[in-house]
Parts: sequence; structure tokens; C-alpha cells
Amino acid sequence: MLNPSGAFGSGSYLDLRGRVLQRLRTARINDQVFELVHTAYESALAAENLVLSRAEKRRLLQEALKSVIADMNRKLAGS
Repeated sequence: MLNPSGAFGSGSYLDLRGRVLQRLRTARINDQVFELVHTAYESALAAENLVLSRAEKRRLLQEALKSVIADMNRKLAGS
């Protein structure tokens, strides 16, 4: 049984979503995910032994991050 004073006790789905997102922001989840991907990205670049400009590195990181997040969304949709 759900606790009436808990997260589902009052408000709409949007209210609940807002509270959950705020908790995730407070926990700095975005920063943690970004740092994890960035560290793996830097390791992958080092293994490739490539020299890229700052702009190329930024663009490649943006594309890699988008791809990782898209893969996570597909995985969630499949479960």
C-alpha cells in the first residue's frame, strides 16, 4: 500500500515528475553521467592515438554523448 504522505499521495504526475527531477538535479546526476562518459571518451581517444582540434574533440564528444543517451533510451523502451 502506498503511503498517503509519500510521493504519490498528492499532486499530479507532473508534480511528481518535477519533484523526482529536482532530487536528481540536487544529486547532480547529470554531472555524474557526463563525467563517466567523458572519462570513457578520453580513454577511447587515447587508445586511438589521434590528434584532434578542440572543436573536433568537442563535436565528437557531443555526438558520443548523444549516442550513449539514445542507447540508454532504447534500452529503457525495450524493458
